[in-house]
Amino acid sequence: MDLLQAQKGLQGSITVPSDKSISHRSIMFGALATGQTTIKNFLRAQDCLSTLKAFKKLGVPIFDDGKTITVTGVGFNGLKACDKAIDVGNSGTTIRLMMGILAGQDFSTTLFGDASLNRRPMERVMAPLRQMGATLLGDNGSEFPPITINGTNNLQPIHYQMPVASAQVKSAILFAALQAKGTSTIVEKEISRNHTEEMIRQFGGKITANKKEITVSGPQTLTGQNVVIPGDISSAAFFLVAGAITSGSQLILKNVGMNPTRTGIVDVLTQMGARLEIENYDEKNQAADLKMTTSTLTATIIAGEIIPRLIDELPVIALLATQAHGQTIIKDAQELKVKETNRIDATAEELQKMGADITPTADGLIINGPTPLKGAHVSSRGDHRIGMMLQIAALIATGKTQLDQPEAINISYPEFFDDVKNIVGEKNE
Repeated sequence: MDLLQAQKGLQGSITVPSDKSISHRSIMFGALATGQTTIKNFLRAQDCLSTLKAFKKLGVPIFDDGKTITVTGVGFNGLKACDKAIDVGNSGTTIRLMMGILAGQDFSTTLFGDASLNRRPMERVMAPLRQMGATLLGDNGSEFPPITINGTNNLQPIHYQMPVASAQVKSAILFAALQAKGTSTIVEKEISRNHTEEMIRQFGGKITANKKEITVSGPQTLTGQNVVIPGDISSAAFFLVAGAITSGSQLILKNVGMNPTRTGIVDVLTQMGARLEIENYDEKNQAADLKMTTSTLTATIIAGEIIPRLIDELPVIALLATQAHGQTIIKDAQELKVKETNRIDATAEELQKMGADITPTADGLIINGPTPLKGAHVSSRGDHRIGMMLQIAALIATGKTQLDQPEAINISYPEFFDDVKNIVGEKNE
C-alpha cells in the first residue's frame, strides 16, 4: 500500500489504543481469580483476542458486549483441559505467560502460533519452569513452538537469577510461583515492566519487590476486580516521534499509560531535547495526556537499565535518531532479535532503503543524523512495530513510500492508518 505523507504539519489529538500488556493480563488474572472481573477499554486487537480465545478454550466463561468484558473466574484449580492444541496467533505474550500458568495444572496442553511465532525461541521460559517441576517440550525436541506443557499441581518454589531482562519470562515464572508450594525469589538482570506484579496486588495477592529482587509465596487465591485499561505508551510512541520530527506539528495524545517501568520513551525524548509536555496526570490509573511539538533533537546513547523500559519502542526511536544531530548509539538490546522479527536487522535494513545512515550491531544500532529520508519500497516483514515505524518515516520522506504486508499492524493497532490520516489533515491522492 502507498503510505501517507505529511504535506504540512501534523495537528490534532489522538486517543491511542488501550495498553496491550495490561489487556492480556486482565483476561489472565480475571480467569485465575474467584468471582467476577469486569474489564473496560480492552484492546480488541489480534494478540489480545488470542489470549481471550485461549482462556475460553480452557473452560473460562468470558462475555464481551462490545464495551465491557466480563470474566467469570474459575480460580487456579478450575481450568479445564482442552482436547485440541490452542492457537495463540502471533502473540508472544500469550504463549510465554500461559506456559507459566499451565505449568501448575495437572493436565497437558499444546500451544502453537503462526509461522512467525513458531520461529521464536522459548527455552528461557521453559528452563525455569522445568526447574519448578513441569515438563515442557518444544517441536521435535527443540525450543520452538508448538510447545507441549505437562503441568503438575505440585510445583516447587524457585530462586531464579534472570539471565535476560524480560517481563515475559519474569511473568511466566510469577504465574507458576503463585501456584507453587513455598516462597519463590526472582532476581532481575535489569528492572523490566511490572504489570504482572501490580496486577497480583490489584487482584488481592501478595508480592514484594525490592529493587531487582521479587519475592512471592504460594499457593495464593486471587479475587475478581474491576479493571480500567489506560492507553498504550508503545502505541503513543509512534505519534510522539511523528510530532517531534515533522515540521510545524503539534499533537496531543490522550490517556496514555505512564507506569514508570514503561516510560523509557519519555526519558529518551526529553534527553534528546524534544518539546514534550505531560498534562492532566491521573495518579490512580497512572495515565496522562502528552503534548508533542516539533523539536530540534540531539543524539544520545541508549543503553543499560533503560532498555527494558523501552524495548518495544526501539524501532521508532531509531527513526527518531535519524533526525537528531550527531551519533546515537543503542546497545544492550539483544532482546530485539527474538521479537516478531529480528528487529535490529529489520529496522536497519528498512531505514537504509529510505536513505538513513544506520548500522546494526550485535546488540543494537548506530545512527548518524540528521539525514533526509526518501520514499522507497519497504516491508513490515510481518511485524506490527516495523510497519508502523515505516509509516511515520514516510510522513517526512520525499517521494512515495510503498509498504508490503501492512496488515501486520492489526496485531496491536487496527485503527493506526485512520489515526495517521486524521492528523495529516488531508487525504493523499
